[in-house]
Amino acid sequence: MGTMTGKRVLVTGATAGIGLETARALAREGAELLLVGRNAEKTKATVAALEASTGNKAIVGLLADLSSVAEVKRLAAEVLARVDRLDVLINNAGAVNPKRETTADGFESTFATNHLAYFGLTLLLLPALRRAPAARVVSVASEAHRRAKLDFADLQSERYSAFTAYGRSKLANVLFTRELARRLEGSTVTANCLHPGVVASSFMSKPGLIGIFGKVFGVFMISSEAGAKTSVYLATSSEVERVSGRYFDKCKVREPSAAAQDDEAARRLWAESERLTGVTWAP
Repeated sequence: MGTMTGKRVLVTGATAGIGLETARALAREGAELLLVGRNAEKTKATVAALEASTGNKAIVGLLADLSSVAEVKRLAAEVLARVDRLDVLINNAGAVNPKRETTADGFESTFATNHLAYFGLTLLLLPALRRAPAARVVSVASEAHRRAKLDFADLQSERYSAFTAYGRSKLANVLFTRELARRLEGSTVTANCLHPGVVASSFMSKPGLIGIFGKVFGVFMISSEAGAKTSVYLATSSEVERVSGRYFDKCKVREPSAAAQDDEAARRLWAESERLTGVTWAP
């Protein structure tokens, strides 16, 4: 890891799991942190615990329900009012639901939280990212994208399967990164995504098939600390300072699925995401 002193980093989903461990590692490296959580008490406790364990006092907690487009827009406005520049944005917050749930906007919750929040927050924070000398967008995807294919006739998963919805949302992360990097080419901002590993997280304690999977294969899963390593690497390492549009696994570039390299699908998903969120690209 390179030193992060003087660097400002925003991490979503920072109060548990790999988001928390990512924040902890970056705090130790001296980064100024903006940590986003959903629960006020948990977010406050996380900030206090990280300050105590790392000695870093430049940590601020922010609140947002990232499944809501309005909340994403409010969070972005709060960040832009608070800081002039952002060196790293880590899109980490995620969800998977045993049964189909919808958000306040009427969107399927997994798609809204795992993709639309990444899309909307990143585009809205681009002014701050562009003010940094060399900014990075890091998005946590998953190997689950490999079994997925987008169905543009059913992006909201009316025919619901938890594994299918999750896999599609992670495929959307890779496609979003690919198209974002294309649009940012020649700028000072890079965009990459990653597979954190199969992490023994709260995801695996959910009821239904997800929980059964967690119980059966839990012995083979890695810790949240290990799962955070590639996120931290992409946020800090000089080795990737000019790398953009790639998918990483265990801190190494890896080819994603064929579906994740479909540029037409990436452009179509981008257009749909603009329409659904009302957040548009500003060159």
